[in-house]
Amino acid sequence: MTPRPHDLLWLRDRASLHGITDAWVATLWHSGLPVVVRRDVDDERIPVGVRGMRREQRAAGWVAAEAVVKRVTPEDLTDLNLLLRSPFVSQQPVQAAIQLAQRRWPWAWGVTGSTGYALATEIPVLHAASDLDLTLRAPEPLQPAQFTAWQALIAQLPCRADTQVETPAGAFSLNEWLRDGRVLLKTNQGPRLVRDPWHREA
Repeated sequence: MTPRPHDLLWLRDRASLHGITDAWVATLWHSGLPVVVRRDVDDERIPVGVRGMRREQRAAGWVAAEAVVKRVTPEDLTDLNLLLRSPFVSQQPVQAAIQLAQRRWPWAWGVTGSTGYALATEIPVLHAASDLDLTLRAPEPLQPAQFTAWQALIAQLPCRADTQVETPAGAFSLNEWLRDGRVLLKTNQGPRLVRDPWHREA
C-alpha cells in the first residue's frame, strides 16, 4: 500500500534519507528511528519528516519507496492490547486512546503526533500537557450528526484531543468543520479553504 500522511516509516539506512541539511538530524537521527509521511508531491519519492526530542526539531525530506523496511499506520496504534501494554499506559493521552479503543466506530481511526510516535517507538516524548492527536478516515462524505457520539466521548477524555478527518481530497479539523461549516483543507498542493472537504474547490 502507498504510504499515507502520518504513517511511520523505518528506513534501510541513514543514506536513504534525502534533502535534509539540518545539523541536528545528522547528530540525532539514525535508521532505528522512524520518519513520518507528510503532505507533498513527488512522482518518485515519499515526502517525510524527521522529528527530534524537542518541538522545534522538525525537518522535511524525501525517501525512495524501496528504502522502507517497516511501516506502522495510525490505525495500527489503536490496538487495545498494544495500548494496555505500552510503557506509557499511565499517561493521559494513552488513557484517552484506550477509552476510544474500547468502543466500536463506523470508521477507521488512528493515533498520530507525539502519542503515536511514543506508542510506536517507546521513546518518552510525552509529557504532562501532551494532547492526543487523532486521524479519522472518511472516504465517503459524512454529515455532522454522525460525529455526535465521537465528539461526546472526546469531550470527556482526560486530555485535550484533536481530530483530523482524512478525505480523498485532503484532511481537515473536525472541530473547525462542526463549528464553522467550512474548513482549511490540507492537501498535497497546500491548504484550501472549502465548504465541502470531500471535494477540493478553490
